[in-house]
Amino acid sequence: MKPNFETMNSKELIAYILAHREDDEAIRVLFSRRTPSDSEATWYGPMVTADGTPIEENIRIAEEAIRRRVEEADRRKQDSQS
Repeated sequence: MKPNFETMNSKELIAYILAHREDDEAIRVLFSRRTPSDSEATWYGPMVTADGTPIEENIRIAEEAIRRRVEEADRRKQDSQS
């Protein structure tokens, strides 16, 4: 018997999904819990094609975005320690 995903908090649901990665229903419930800030999220293209070939330009764009986020987080951390 499956748990009631609607009654689980997000942390519990994520833990369940990590242990049951094939459970599409649980994943759909988690995705349905978007927050208002998700509407402002930046969506990136796929990192590989359907046959698994890397899409170098999309990888470069994602790496740069991650690098900027880390730098921004480091800056905020330094500012809060000052």
